[in-house]
This record gives sequence, structure tokens and C-alpha cells, in this order.
Amino acid sequence: MTAWPLAFALSDRLAAKADPALIAADTEHFAAIRTALGNAVDELEQRLARARRAPLGEGATAVERDFEVHRVTARLRALRRYGLDLCLGRMLNEQGEAVYVGRAGLRDGAGRQLLVDWRSPAAAPFFAATQAHTMGLRSRRRYRWTDGRITDYWDEILSPAGLTDTAALDDQSAFLASLGSSRSPRMRDVLGTIQSDQDAIIRADSRGALVVDGGPGTGKTVVALHRSAYLLHADPRVDHRHGGVLFVGPHQPYLDYVADVLPSLGEDGVRTCTLRDLTAEAAPTGRERDPQLTRLKSDARMSEAIDAAVRFYEDPPTAPLVVETDSGELWITADDWADAFGAVEAGTPHNEAREQIIEELDEILNDRHPDESPQALRRSVLRDEAVTTTLARAWPLIDPADLLADLWSVPAYLRRCAPWLSAEEVHALQRDDARSWTEADLPLLDAARHRLGDPVASRQRRQRESALAAEREERARVVDHLIASDDSELLVMSMLRGQDLQSALVDETSLPAAEPDRLAGPFAHVVVDEAQELTDTQWQMLLRRCPSGSFTIVGDRAQARHGFTQTWQQRLEQVGLTEVRLTSLTINYRTPVEIMSEAEPVIRVVLPDANVPTSIRSSGVPVEHASTNERDALIAAWLDRNDEGLACVIGDSSFAPAPRVHSLDAELAKGLEFDLVVLVDPERFGDGIEGAVDRYVAMTRATQRLVILTS
Repeated sequence: MTAWPLAFALSDRLAAKADPALIAADTEHFAAIRTALGNAVDELEQRLARARRAPLGEGATAVERDFEVHRVTARLRALRRYGLDLCLGRMLNEQGEAVYVGRAGLRDGAGRQLLVDWRSPAAAPFFAATQAHTMGLRSRRRYRWTDGRITDYWDEILSPAGLTDTAALDDQSAFLASLGSSRSPRMRDVLGTIQSDQDAIIRADSRGALVVDGGPGTGKTVVALHRSAYLLHADPRVDHRHGGVLFVGPHQPYLDYVADVLPSLGEDGVRTCTLRDLTAEAAPTGRERDPQLTRLKSDARMSEAIDAAVRFYEDPPTAPLVVETDSGELWITADDWADAFGAVEAGTPHNEAREQIIEELDEILNDRHPDESPQALRRSVLRDEAVTTTLARAWPLIDPADLLADLWSVPAYLRRCAPWLSAEEVHALQRDDARSWTEADLPLLDAARHRLGDPVASRQRRQRESALAAEREERARVVDHLIASDDSELLVMSMLRGQDLQSALVDETSLPAAEPDRLAGPFAHVVVDEAQELTDTQWQMLLRRCPSGSFTIVGDRAQARHGFTQTWQQRLEQVGLTEVRLTSLTINYRTPVEIMSEAEPVIRVVLPDANVPTSIRSSGVPVEHASTNERDALIAAWLDRNDEGLACVIGDSSFAPAPRVHSLDAELAKGLEFDLVVLVDPERFGDGIEGAVDRYVAMTRATQRLVILTS
């Protein structure tokens, strides 16, 4: 069949797999996919053009239009990103019928299903079926794509019926064949080789908190990313209308490494960030070096201190005020102030509550002076200098960074807000440069921002409301003038008094509006990787963004640098998550057994019950030991022998990164993987838990070769 080279590009070494008896059915199916893809792209382009031409509308209509544009754009981007390699593989059911699984679903013009979406229930057997649990399959084929062509494929027989099928059988699965391949700066595409234990976690429902506990190389990150895409697509409680999904990674190199994964799954709606990104007020200068300060700032009670610090600025005035109006003097008494301050709705951010205070004062004065125009009274209150000055002093606009800086520089203020701190602890928290932020300050800045609200946004909102009121007032004067000057027989200008026309005359789009904080939430679901490192206050940051408590929590107790003596259940109950389910990944797909056998004793010393996974492959290359003066020659020799792949020097800040060779400390290497890891003087990491964890993490980053250098 002449069409098969369009999909298959098998090397001479795999000539047996090019037998038409093995690939003819695939060739015919791929031809249909190619045609359908072209038609789908054309149809989506037309839909997108129609959606963009549609009127903006208001309310639900505008929201639905935006969702339509988002849906079509995402679908179009996915189809353009891939060609035939949209297809992951095929499965044959017990009746011998083929079902092809893709990154997205696809039908031809007649409605025939050419690809089922990998996230659909129909595709689940492709990932989850085993010989012990066939899920109605007799065989499965997985493809390896290179530059849009199939360069290899593997068949797996799952039931006795599959033994009668024409199949290309290998002595290793598609997944194992991919494990030894060279690494690249971005995580490679692994969707086609998701394993059954991973798939079960990916497809679990979104209720409560699901913990994915697994050691190095078990695919925790793969599960976290694919679960994000799956839930956003398949779970109606998690879609964009309900807040969508937030994915939180441990550091920026990690996010850079996994940046291509979600788009490759046809999903660009997941928001990704680090914990640092969640705080807009300040960029930290570095880590908190003093463990005592880290402990004090990470205490969950510090959120109470933030709340007390804000309440200090919410004290109603006790002196009466006189407001001058066009018709005379109006009194605001101490009781009026107390009532207005007491009318603030619970949970309203401090900086946004001033508007509620003003509205309550308006109502109090309106009730007392019913003959006065409400609009005139409000203008009088807002323009009275004594009122605005008194309110600014009693309920000032506060910047979150200013609030925290005051706590770190005014001992009496900190003692008042955090009475549980000892005098020594209060003194330890004081600093000369109150704004020299560290990472331990970020959760407290976030708590302050949540309690206060954004002062800039509040100011912009008031400016916008004032501008709208002024514009409406000016328009009203113009309309009055036009009507008064109208001498037409039908008095057509009187139509301008209609409410619809009055609203239409004011162009709200031209007025300033605050930019929304895209990471403020609330989100319907939060996925957090390397969660074993999170402190109490960092958990509070995430819980504020996901009040439903719907989390996927991915981590490894054995990789907690500061220790993790509790169970996951105990730890999460401590931070406020009560509905917790625990799953465990125990198979190490990445790290060769030669490396894992040396890494395991390192962590067992400090955490005997560590979830150390079982490696399923051997590289045949033992761990090497050499002197630090051999570092450069060793790396140069590796580069000469390998035209592709990545290496990393861990623990040697004097080594300058080079093309295909990274230089990281153990903490920043977490979550990453390299073909070659050169670990320099690991004993210098320390004798305690932190040192042991850093050594364990560094050793298990290698997928092929580990060299340990000592001075």
C-alpha cells in the first residue's frame, strides 16, 4: 500500500515490523485520520472566526462567548501541534475490533470515531489493562513517534485470544524501551507509556485530598501533570467555570522542565506556578538561613498575628463630626461611627471594607434626614475633608508589605499581635532592614494580602466608581440641556431619559480597571508537587486558594529536607485537610538498580520506614567513585562520547554550567533527571536529616550513570 510511508518510517533494523501484514490496517486508518485532521482544522478555524465576530454581549452571554473562543482555540492549537502523532496507540478488544487512542478525540465526516480521547472512559483499558486484568482487551499496540513518523512500535498480548493475532512482539515493553533514552532540557512525552498503577491515580475523582506518595523515579510528576489535564477535561466539578486547576511546582527550573507536558496533552488551561509566584508584593532575596526564624515564621499561629495586626487599624473614632451640606450641618456621632464600622461584612478584606463603612454612614444619615437627596448626602460625606481624614486614620489603606515590615521592626507591635512569642523570640525576629524578605516571609505576606486586600486594586476601584459617577452626572446635565432645547414636534430628545439609553451613553470600557490576580483563586482543584516540604503557613497559602479542599498532593516523606516524622494523614489533618486518601507508587522506572542499591542505605539511616521504590531495570553500569580533580576530564569525555543527553554537576558551585551540562545544588535538582550525575563531595552536605536527604535526592537524579567525586 503506497500510503504507509506517510505514517511509518521504520529503519532497516526493523524491516520485519514493516511487513504489510502487520501495518496495513494502521496505514489505512492513518490515511483516514489525515483527512479528518485537515477537515477538523478547517471547521475549527471557521468556528473561531464566527465566535470572534459575535457581539461581546453581557453577563452569561459574554462568559459563554469567551468559553467558546477558549475551547476552539485550545482544540485548534492541539490539532496544529500534532499531525498523525496525535495517535498514541491502538487496542484490540476480544472481538478483534480496533480502537485507536489519541491525545484528543477525532471523528470523520460520517461520524466514525477515528480516535478516542485518552481522558475518556473508553480509552482507560489502553493504559490500565494487564494480563491479570485484561479489561476486555486481547492486545495493545503502542507507537514511538519521531518528527511525526512512527519509528517503532510494540505489541503486547493480554489474553489467549491475542495469541492468534498478527503481532510484533519484543523482549521488552514500549515503556522499558524508552527509559534508557537520552534526556533533554524538557520532560519528554510519556503519555503513550503511562502504566496501570499511574493511570489509576490519574483517573481518580477529585473529592477531598488525594495523596500520591512515591519515591524517586516512580513517575509522581508524570502522574501530577497528567492528572491535572485529566481532571480539567473529565471532571465537571473542576472545569473553568468552577475555578479550574492550579498546579504548584517546587521551583522554576522544575516548571521550565515540565513546561511542554500540559500543552502536549491538549490542555493549556492549567495555571502553573511556584509558591513564590503566589505572592505579588515582594521577591525574596534568598532562603531563611536561621532555622529558629524559619520555625517561628512557619508557625500556623502567625496568621493570627497578621489578623491582630490588621485589627489594630480598625478602631472606630470616638469624637463626633459635623458635615457641611448645602442645606445645613449634619452630625456623625461616635455611635454612628461604631455602627458603620460594625456593618463591615465578615471576611471582607480590610482595604475593600471602607466602601461598606461609607455606605453604612450614608444609610444612617439618610434615615436621620429623609428630606435630603441621598446623592447629595453621599457627595457631602465623600467631599468633607474632616470625614475623609478621620476615616483614613481610623481605617487606613494598608500595604501588606508595610504591615509585615512593621511587625519585624517594632517589637511592641509584634508582642501585642503575637503574645505567645517570648521576649527572646520577638528580638530574634527583629531586623535592621525590615523589607529584606526571605522565602519564610512569603506565606506571611500572602496572609497579609488576603486579610487586607490589594490596596492598589481598592484605590483603582474607587477611582473607577468616582469617574463613572462624574461621567453619569455630566451626561445627565447634557441630556437635560438637549431636552430643554428640543423644539421638535415629537420631542424626540425626551427619549434620552430612558434607562437603557442613559446606560449606553456611559462608556465604561474607557475607564481604568484593576487587573485581576490570576493566581488568587479560588480554584476548584490544586495539584502540588514535592508537598513533603510545605510548612504550615505555606499550606495556608494553598488552602486560601482552594477552600473546597480538593487537592492532589504529590510527595515523598523520604525527600523532606527538614524531616517528616508524621504520617501523611496526621500531617494533613494538622493543616486542616480532613478528607484524605492515600495512594502509593512503589516501582522505580527511572533509576537503575545499580544506583538505587547505593542510594537506599543513605536514606534508611535517617528514615528506616522510607518508601524506597524497587527499580525494574539495570543499566549494567556500577556507581563510579573518583577524585574531584577528575571532574572536568570526566565531563569532557562524556560529552565527546554522547552527542545528546544531559549531565549535571551537583554540589559544586565552582562549576560553571555549559551546553548540556547543568550545575545545581541538591535542592534545585529535586524533580529533575539527567543521563549523567556528577556528585561532588556529598559528605559535605551534613550528617543530619537534611544532609542525608540531599545526598539521596542527588544520587537518584541519574538515569544512566552516577559518579561520586571526593576531595
